[in-house]
Amino acid sequence: MALITYLSLDSFSSTDLSGISIPHLDKAVHFTFYFGVVFLGCLFVRERTKGIFSLERSTVLMFIVALFYGIIIEVLQEKITVDRDGNWYDAMANITGAIIGSIVIRRLFSQSGRLKWEY
Repeated sequence: MALITYLSLDSFSSTDLSGISIPHLDKAVHFTFYFGVVFLGCLFVRERTKGIFSLERSTVLMFIVALFYGIIIEVLQEKITVDRDGNWYDAMANITGAIIGSIVIRRLFSQSGRLKWEY
């Protein structure tokens, strides 16, 4: 989370990436960050609580954390940075990443949603 905060709020003004132009790359980065926040955060919560939190509860908790964290970061980008701006499309990429992360973790680790064929 500290790394995401740093990468989201630093200006990177001394970095010259003018030769690289990948359309909407920042949206893919936002998606990946928040997918990882929910996926890894859910595993962290389950490990730290020794299974007291169910998979569903851990997933919901991490989704809510990611949602509020993403909104706070976008507001901070708009209000306190000079060359970064808050963006609704970034927020949507954050939310989409968190939703997909929630779905994937639940499908991978839930008893009813195992990734195998049932006959």
